Amino acid sequence: MNIKSIFNNLIKCKSPQELIDEGVNSELKKTLNAFDLIILGIGAVVGTGIFTIIGSAIVGSSDGAGAGTAIVVSMLLAAIASVFSALSYSEIAAMIPVAGSAYTYTYATMGEFMAWMVGWILMLEYAIGNITVASAWTGYFVQFLKGFKHILPAFIVNCPLWLRNDYRTMYEMCNKYGWNPQDAMPFLHLPFGIDVPIAINVPAIAIVLILTLLLIKGVKESTKVATIMVGVNMFIILSFIIVGSFYVKPENWVPFAPNGVEGIFTGAFVIFFAYIGFDAISTAAEETKNPQRDLPIAIMGTLIICTILYVCAALVLTGVVPFNAIDTQAPLAHAMRFINMNWYAGLISVGALCALTSVLLIYQLGTTRILWAMSRDNFLPKSLNAVHPKFKTPHVMTWLSGLVVIICALFMDLNLSAELCNFGTFTSFIIICLAVLILRKTEPNRERPFKVPFCPWFPIFGILTCLALMYCKFSAKATSALYFVVWLIIGVIIYASYSYHSKRLEEQGEN
Repeated sequence: MNIKSIFNNLIKCKSPQELIDEGVNSELKKTLNAFDLIILGIGAVVGTGIFTIIGSAIVGSSDGAGAGTAIVVSMLLAAIASVFSALSYSEIAAMIPVAGSAYTYTYATMGEFMAWMVGWILMLEYAIGNITVASAWTGYFVQFLKGFKHILPAFIVNCPLWLRNDYRTMYEMCNKYGWNPQDAMPFLHLPFGIDVPIAINVPAIAIVLILTLLLIKGVKESTKVATIMVGVNMFIILSFIIVGSFYVKPENWVPFAPNGVEGIFTGAFVIFFAYIGFDAISTAAEETKNPQRDLPIAIMGTLIICTILYVCAALVLTGVVPFNAIDTQAPLAHAMRFINMNWYAGLISVGALCALTSVLLIYQLGTTRILWAMSRDNFLPKSLNAVHPKFKTPHVMTWLSGLVVIICALFMDLNLSAELCNFGTFTSFIIICLAVLILRKTEPNRERPFKVPFCPWFPIFGILTCLALMYCKFSAKATSALYFVVWLIIGVIIYASYSYHSKRLEEQGEN
């Protein structure tokens, strides 16, 4: 095979009509409406932003300075970048309402190789992001159990650290506190003098298993559970904003931007992790009753509602607690303890558990649907594409994505996985904005139930804002930036060694 034919295969696209026909003939059950999709979006967006990531974005970390009170500017900057991408998502999702999100849209515009790479990047966004949320869920669950220390046995309330942390975190704690790792963790003695530390985040594994079983049962059932959790979540957040506003001290907002522009941009990069929920909405397109109408409504509605909640919560949080005293693990609960409202801090822990559980559920849904679409296109083995005969859900792929999260949760660092997830999100948003520009040229007459206003300027602004935030992190030489490049190289290797040849065999079979 000559170089020209290889290149032609790499840029081979699927027509939008071919993708739409696949979606129409899909075995997945169409049960979702606009309200269901907004619930999915809010469930994915609000939880991580307000209950966990906001603390790190304000205070900062070893990889970058925090935004301080200027976190509201960081949020608006991240929201602006999201708006341009959300408008682009709305146009394409309404025009090509099929599973797979940015992966599918890339296949229709940029060809086979780019489609694979975007699908691979989306795995970084969803599966790795799910590890971050699962780890945060464990932290809130442990705090929740401590509220029952007079009722539950001590070995449950204060279970060993190695049963609620990954081994990387355990080693970091040993280094920080001067512990001997062999005293802090049990070691498995293998042949040839190899000792393997045992550290298992049991709560995270348990919740992922439960949600995997729920997703296999059905997406509508999963949405009902998410609706309940989002309701609790919204009540907790709104009550925090209302109650906390009475304790705001304006002097805590000074200085407004202690780390200047660098802190604002770094904060925007970190907080962007919380905005990927509307992307998950488009992955459920094939299970939506009226996707042409409901997808744009859900995507834009989710973004507007969540941005308002973010800004209000951030103003109250930084007004109640000085920015350098904000807790990065449980910022809202800590804020209530700061003003001696311990009972309310416990209530916030319950809300956080509901919020993070809904995020886990929706990320897991997104991971499964993208992998399912890639398997349908023969980039992955067809055997993974099976649909459950009773529940009409991709049960094999659901189990696979759950197991990936469980295995990675044994050794992935929480902060690192969040930043890696961000790189995947920015890249997919850039691709979506490019796809809108390409389809406006290649498919000018195709019906568009929703159109991006001020095209091509809005998609171009979306590309530039995402590139600016990515450059901010690359210029800081963060560890996550290096790992992102490694992830891309692994994706190229898998495509070259398996997926490319699998696609050629599929074409030979069709001929």
